[in-house]
Amino acid sequence: MKTLILIRHGKSSWDYQVNDQDRPLKERGINDGHLVGAELKSKHIQIDAVFSSPANRALHTCMIVLRKLGFPLKRLEITSELYDFSGEDVLRFVRNLDNKYQTVLIFGHNYAFTNIANTLGNKSIDNVPTTGMVQINFKEDRWEAISKGITERTIFPKQLKK
Repeated sequence: MKTLILIRHGKSSWDYQVNDQDRPLKERGINDGHLVGAELKSKHIQIDAVFSSPANRALHTCMIVLRKLGFPLKRLEITSELYDFSGEDVLRFVRNLDNKYQTVLIFGHNYAFTNIANTLGNKSIDNVPTTGMVQINFKEDRWEAISKGITERTIFPKQLKK
């Protein structure tokens, strides 16, 4: 069985005159990263590998969540294939993952993550929000063979704010 966990980057700022890859997180994005990271930690999921888009907002979100999980940052891999907005590159990346990994966590962008959540999962999601997490479980034992899986859980920051 394979498990894919998608986390969209946190809310980013448009207040700076920087290129898209350099846009930073807003304070809300930082806070939401802590909330989602803590909630994910409470699920006690054993994560084998973590990959992130090189974009500042995705990488910063990733670092916040990994610190909450206690996952070593030195095991994080950054890949430009996750700097994708359609989902085609992300899906190709996932299907090429090493089969030694059972549970993989990736950080990236929309529309790609909403598209993949709906393509691979069994629940319709209108939009994966910023810092939103979607976990999809697959019965297949090879990444290249994954097809329709079960949307096991979603964690959206709005659900965690009371």
